Amino acid sequence: MLGVIDLPTYLAGLVLIILLPGPNSLYVLSVAARRGIRTGYTAAAGVWCGDTVLMTLSAAGVASLLQANAVLFGIVKYAGAGYLTWLAVGMLRAAIGMWRARREKSVEQADGAGGSMERPFRRALVISLLNPKAILFFIAFFVQFVDPGYAYPALSFVVLGAFAQIASFLYLTALIFSGTKLSAAFRRRKRLSAGATSVAGALFLGFAVKLSLASV
Repeated sequence: MLGVIDLPTYLAGLVLIILLPGPNSLYVLSVAARRGIRTGYTAAAGVWCGDTVLMTLSAAGVASLLQANAVLFGIVKYAGAGYLTWLAVGMLRAAIGMWRARREKSVEQADGAGGSMERPFRRALVISLLNPKAILFFIAFFVQFVDPGYAYPALSFVVLGAFAQIASFLYLTALIFSGTKLSAAFRRRKRLSAGATSVAGALFLGFAVKLSLASV
């Protein structure tokens, strides 16, 4: 179909890959839990735009360039790790503020990671784009399902990318609605909110370490 081979295998692998936890999905869940469905979808839109850019770059051969150039790969890798670390620090600082204010009626002023100045779309977009491993993944995964003899390989990439975005939309939608249900519990139980923010910050720090140690 349009130069795509072994579509069932691709879809099965795609589902498994989408379900693996990562900084993008965790960030969308966190935003939805703190700020509701609409803002959750704003963050998700940043993920989808970032993924689209990465797919386009992969189809254009940028992934191969990163794979061949260790210096360029290192620059993107450490920039991504640094950004994730910055997000982790913000979440951990917010958690500390929540712990200090847990007996107050509202902790919204302490939530530095989710305040009114947060720009979920931009933040999610940057998280997506500063992930060289994602670029390499897209080219390594996609190329296996593109018929080398097909006259319009770009069309094959579009088909594969469309399936990837549909799967991502369904998954992030589930996370967003799960996050809004969690938000009600967070409002009732400030200790739970502080604990969840602490865990999210620690996970983002783990993502940063994992990315900084990644190799081509």
